[in-house]
Amino acid sequence: MVEHAKVVVIGGGAMGVSLLYHLTKEGWSDVVLVEKNELTAGSTWHAAGLCTHFAHNLTIMHMRAHSVRLYSEILPEETGNPVGFHKCGALRVTRSADRMDEFRHVQGIGRYAGFDFHVLSPDELKEIYPFAETDGLLGAIHEPDDGYVDPSQATHAMAAGARAGGARIQRNNPVEGLEQKPSGEWIVHTASGDIECEMVVNAAGTWCREIGGMMGIDLPVVPMLHQYLVTDSLDVLKGREKELPMIRDPEESWYVRQERDGLIVGPYEKDGVTWSIDGVPPEFGMELLPPDLDRIEHIVASAMERVPILADAGIKTVVNGPITFTPDANPLIGPAFGLRNAWLLTGSSMGVMEGGGAGKLLAEWMIGGEPPMDALAVDSRRFGGYADRDYRIAKAVESFGNQFAVHYPFEERTAGRPAKTSAIHDDLDKAGASFGAAYGWERPNWFARDGGSREPCLSFRRANWFEAVADECRAVADRVALADITAFSKFQVTGDDATAFMETLGANRAPVRVGGIGLTHALTPKGGVRSEFSVTRTGEASYYLVSAAAAERQDLDLLHAHARGFRNVTVENRTHGQSALAVMGPMARDLLSRISDHDFSNDAFPWLTGQNAVVAGKPVLALRVSYVGELGWELHCANTDLRPVYDALLDAGQSFDIGHYGAFAMNAMRLEKGYRAWGMDLSTERTPIEAGLGRFVKPEGRSFEGADSLRRSSNGFEMVLLELDDGPDPFAMHTLFVRDQIAGLVTSAAYGHRVARPLALAYLKPGIRQADVSLIAKVLNEQVAARILEAAPYDLDNRRMRG
Repeated sequence: MVEHAKVVVIGGGAMGVSLLYHLTKEGWSDVVLVEKNELTAGSTWHAAGLCTHFAHNLTIMHMRAHSVRLYSEILPEETGNPVGFHKCGALRVTRSADRMDEFRHVQGIGRYAGFDFHVLSPDELKEIYPFAETDGLLGAIHEPDDGYVDPSQATHAMAAGARAGGARIQRNNPVEGLEQKPSGEWIVHTASGDIECEMVVNAAGTWCREIGGMMGIDLPVVPMLHQYLVTDSLDVLKGREKELPMIRDPEESWYVRQERDGLIVGPYEKDGVTWSIDGVPPEFGMELLPPDLDRIEHIVASAMERVPILADAGIKTVVNGPITFTPDANPLIGPAFGLRNAWLLTGSSMGVMEGGGAGKLLAEWMIGGEPPMDALAVDSRRFGGYADRDYRIAKAVESFGNQFAVHYPFEERTAGRPAKTSAIHDDLDKAGASFGAAYGWERPNWFARDGGSREPCLSFRRANWFEAVADECRAVADRVALADITAFSKFQVTGDDATAFMETLGANRAPVRVGGIGLTHALTPKGGVRSEFSVTRTGEASYYLVSAAAAERQDLDLLHAHARGFRNVTVENRTHGQSALAVMGPMARDLLSRISDHDFSNDAFPWLTGQNAVVAGKPVLALRVSYVGELGWELHCANTDLRPVYDALLDAGQSFDIGHYGAFAMNAMRLEKGYRAWGMDLSTERTPIEAGLGRFVKPEGRSFEGADSLRRSSNGFEMVLLELDDGPDPFAMHTLFVRDQIAGLVTSAAYGHRVARPLALAYLKPGIRQADVSLIAKVLNEQVAARILEAAPYDLDNRRMRG
């Protein structure tokens, strides 16, 4: 029995074994994996083994691509073990024009990432898959490098590679408890004895919630039952020289792949079945559940219509087993919230498909102290305490049913909502708000015009909220409008060491004067942007920090970790006790002066300062900042005071024809000012200098995470603001070209209503900016000319905000 290790990985499925393997490849040999049963128990052993490059997120696409390369090339060559990878390619077919737009968009992302996707006509589809009926189809997308793998062989090959690198694997050794020492090390209590380790990783898959409970955390994961059928042999498949590609019909929600001389058909019901929500039976290991063919009969019938040879095959086997789902169907990867030296690698509904790449990503994250790619889509802290039992069940069922759904830009899925609401939610609802969700918070995206429909008509083309958002932008620019910004994360930092804490938190200096407001970016060791905070100095030894709603847990972990380096500093999460309203527009000062005796004049209340004030009889922290490029204030107050402040503003604002604005208008207006957004334009992959935020980098005489990397950084990527010719309204993730060469990637985009043109922020590859080039943005299937703007197109001198 091993008594000490650097890392203990709990769980011997594809994800856990992949991590063990990649840790050894990075040079960590003192690593141990413990598995309660045999390797692959739980979900891996009965998986269909499909492997794809198709994804709507670059990091997930790269994870899946590494899995393919690992299974098809690296493991067979390195270990000599059979892996059973079949590079047969894959197809997705559609009858939907929106799906064709989705295919073209993913094709563009793949082009940037270096992967080939081919959009096909029905005739071209028939050439590749002669057994498919093409009636009613508009087209398909072909993924030539996709395939499938034997899950057990792949997992055992990774285990062999890990053992060759010095790792140890203990099978049939269940974990019975976890305990953290004051030093931060962990004690893993197993049936065979205790293991002390520096780090522990929950990769327990089907049992991840049980292990999470031992760690002291509640994971938003639900096992869902997935069935697939294996057919008998088909004469038409015998003796074929080339294996059929996998084929999926997303509208009918099924996949089919060849299995020797037969086929596998896997349906995903719209109303999936949960299993063992509150605890997996201890004796469960490598068992299956009884078939439930009535639930999937109609989906199988549709597959037979599209692939008629299925109807000629008898059923050989029915596989019905659990796979885990998170609320958004992406895995949980990264630090465990609120814990030291604890990591998660679990929750993947596609553990074999993503396991190879996920293990590599986490291994590099653990060793390097930062993720090698932008990890926001998979970060294990992207859900908060709102993701309770009811929420995770509702979202898991929704995600299962939407496994093949179109991923529209700006889509908001409704299950499990509302999870968190501000005190004025009902008022905003009466005002016509169409709500989205940000980290569980209900937040208006836009407001319906004159009592019209607020139901979003989702599309890759111009959306039905376009004119409503234009009205909101005009209200902000011409009059005054309100936005509920309660969802922002809010923190208070106090104590004798608060100033030293702030001076070393990020790349910018802390505000010097009480009332001063600044912006700082906390960095990774390599200088990437980990977090963005607006910082208000509220006292000699106190600071008020505001950051993105979705960053609450990441930022709280960051602030607490930073605080451990100081003797006298306290970090308080004010997010759930503090509400906020934005009052923006040229009439904002006049409006506030009607309901407050506070002096909001330029001389008394300068731009980029904060003051305590009384508004509508309620104490507020008023911050004169603007993310939309107009005169305005943010009013931060207690939750119980939000409603009376809002009511007073609305009543007094009637004479100004006051309006509301939502997140979509805010996004359009901030792009007109060239303002970056965390999680879109700012990520761990790029430094603030690459992001064009060098004015906020002040390293002189200071020490902060990533400072040395910034000093060493040379010509890298460069963020630019673009104006685009007319075409489909742009959104994120369009590839930029110079002639036929990839030049960059759009990170965020919108139509700028105040300047009447489409705008985008994008990173250009090194050297592109220096050349005299003509940029083309590939928006869906159209080539749209894009020009670099040397300055923001709206109110360049900030006169409106200073007014």
